[in-house]
Amino acid sequence: MQKNLVIVESPAKAKTIEKFLGADYKVMSSYGHIRDLKKKNFGVDLDTFEPQYEIPADKKKVVSDLRAQAKKSEAVWLASDEDREGEAISWHLAEVLGLDPKETKRIVFHEITKPAILAAIEHPRHIDLNLVDAQQARRVLDRLVGFKLSPVLWRKVRPSLSAGRVQSVAVRLIVEREREIQQFKPEESYRVTALFDVPDDKGHTTPLRAELNKRFSSKEQAEAFLESCKQASYTIDSISKRPTQRTPAPPFTTSTLQQEAARKLGFPVAVTMRVAQSLYESGLITYMRTDSMNLSDLCLNSCAPVITNIMGANYHQRRTYHTHAKGAQEAHEAIRPTDMARQTITGDSREQRLYELIWKRTIACQMANAQLERTTVNISVTSATDNHNGYYFQATGEVVKFDGFLRVYRESQGDDDNANTADESRLLPPMSEGQNLQNQEIVAQQRFTQQPPRYTEASLVHKLEELGIGRPSTYAPTISTIQNREYVVKGDNEGQPRNYCQLTLAGNNITEQTLTENVGSNRGKLVPTDTGLVVNDFLMEYFPEIMDYNFTANVEKQFDEVAEGKENWTQMISDFYKDFDPQVERTLNEKTEHRVGERELGTDPQTGKPVSVKIGRFGPVVQIGTPSDDEKPRFANLNKGQSIETITLDEALDLFKLPRTLGEFEEQTVKANVGRFGPYVQIGKLFVSIPKGEDPMDITLDRAIELIKDKRDKEAKSHLKQFAEEPELEVRAGRWGPYISYQGKNYKIPKKDADRAAELSLDECKQIIASESKKPATRTRSRATKK
Repeated sequence: MQKNLVIVESPAKAKTIEKFLGADYKVMSSYGHIRDLKKKNFGVDLDTFEPQYEIPADKKKVVSDLRAQAKKSEAVWLASDEDREGEAISWHLAEVLGLDPKETKRIVFHEITKPAILAAIEHPRHIDLNLVDAQQARRVLDRLVGFKLSPVLWRKVRPSLSAGRVQSVAVRLIVEREREIQQFKPEESYRVTALFDVPDDKGHTTPLRAELNKRFSSKEQAEAFLESCKQASYTIDSISKRPTQRTPAPPFTTSTLQQEAARKLGFPVAVTMRVAQSLYESGLITYMRTDSMNLSDLCLNSCAPVITNIMGANYHQRRTYHTHAKGAQEAHEAIRPTDMARQTITGDSREQRLYELIWKRTIACQMANAQLERTTVNISVTSATDNHNGYYFQATGEVVKFDGFLRVYRESQGDDDNANTADESRLLPPMSEGQNLQNQEIVAQQRFTQQPPRYTEASLVHKLEELGIGRPSTYAPTISTIQNREYVVKGDNEGQPRNYCQLTLAGNNITEQTLTENVGSNRGKLVPTDTGLVVNDFLMEYFPEIMDYNFTANVEKQFDEVAEGKENWTQMISDFYKDFDPQVERTLNEKTEHRVGERELGTDPQTGKPVSVKIGRFGPVVQIGTPSDDEKPRFANLNKGQSIETITLDEALDLFKLPRTLGEFEEQTVKANVGRFGPYVQIGKLFVSIPKGEDPMDITLDRAIELIKDKRDKEAKSHLKQFAEEPELEVRAGRWGPYISYQGKNYKIPKKDADRAAELSLDECKQIIASESKKPATRTRSRATKK
């Protein structure tokens, strides 16, 4: 019988730690939190603000097993993560298992390695109740805000909506950026570039591209400049060389890892955290929820031989980093590999790629600066007819004299970065001052100022961190929540074509071309839905304090004060609630003539009834008529890409032309319509999606029949085998391979049987069902699911 019970949060973590401890230790998992606030009555005493906890039904077996093992053990070690939430998990365990928080052994570590675990065992501490109170304050405040505001949205906007202290502010950022884009008016200018021939001593020429130091505001000005260049001469006026250097980026924190993984690897924030959690629990990286940039002496000392052995001693430069974020409280080290000598790992491709990114960033931050030389060449323009008002062409180039950390890692640039890196690696040909150049061509190209960029997941994380909103553990669940609630979607619009003018001077001839570029693409960017717009506007009007960026950031500072024992958390909640609750009641009781977000467009010419748009039960709709009319109002869903803010009366009336009756097929009526999930064709009870790019207003009966037949063929091919003696059991072909469907559940067919899925007997199918049913459900601890 083991004398010691160690409790961690996840089975994977337990499995890794158990390898490091002796036979006297048993390691068990709590599978995350074992208690949560009650669902009824807010789970909070509204007089004292004391939380009311319960053990969820799916955790009762876990708790029972932990209690039984704790009674058998001489000592219980609580080893949840080293952050506020982890501290709260340990406190909940102590409460439920009947342990004294002031006596219970609490161990913490930021990496799952044998030295770290054994060191933690040697230096246990008690549960830090200040950290627990800070987490309780966050949990209670978020519960009060969410549970109080959500019913207001149900009544005033539509059912099943939710609000949250951090998620609503994140939506506000996205909404405000979208409206900036809508109001943006591009300004045109003409950018002039020239291509020169630079001769060398052997009579050969090398091309040199340079840009004019002036942009023209109109086509006429650009054309006049090109005219003056027909007889102009070009001379190298000056050449300046300036040594410069670059320093590496600091090691990863949670937010910078999320941003860089999004830019370099294309990972959504939630995926980054899930993969990082797996790497941490496997003992490969340090704790991945941190806003610290510190590196341990162990890491610093181990980087030196790795860099020296791979690249040479001149590439190593020891650096220490310090956390800038006030109140940084998660783990006390940056995210890094636990063994710097391990360059690659086994695992799935995502784990390998994320580990490689972390390893490179950590190694790079301990490497020497990159030494560069920047060259700037100014080329004067001289003609007998025009002094060119001080205009000159400029060419820039950068030469890497010593690559330093760039040999390993180069930080990505985000959408919001203004750094111009186009000329960074361009090597200029040998030149001398006073040298005359011959131009091949000069191009004046019409350019437009760019609209503000929409947020990506990475840039939204950066903005939230910049404003002090949330903490490392909140970014991923916040971004997931606002998408799951359909306040925000990832765009898939490729943009619109835009014509631009290009004037080219070659020899003595100026030619004009009209070219086309694509602008306004929102693919992969965060775009607010109509529901998100309406909810944001409503909350901004009635609850401006909750939506204020400073309020949300100040709350985080108060949590820090609680964690440091400087503020009483229940008093903090009380001060907030005494103003918040009356505002909720006033808003609920306020009578309004129109539903929130409703907008009148005009009058239907056929019926004379008003036409309006609003948020309906399942999303934005157009309505003809009012509830007070004798006839019920008619409704139509908006098409994809339409918005209640911009839709016109004519566009709204067009929606009522659907459903269209296309004709008859197999003695049944065929219709085209648009539903919640897009346009479709219907025959009887069969619904077939209309492919992207095809319009339900234009689709023909022949095309509809083609789609119907194709759908039927695919359906038929998906049914691989059925059994008369067991009609509920069927072998089917799915998107991810063959599977067995039985009594409303699906069971994966093992790879060894996949090729002969259509030949499986009934007994073999039942054996597969029995085998798959015995497998434990995947239970991955992910804070993206926590509220």
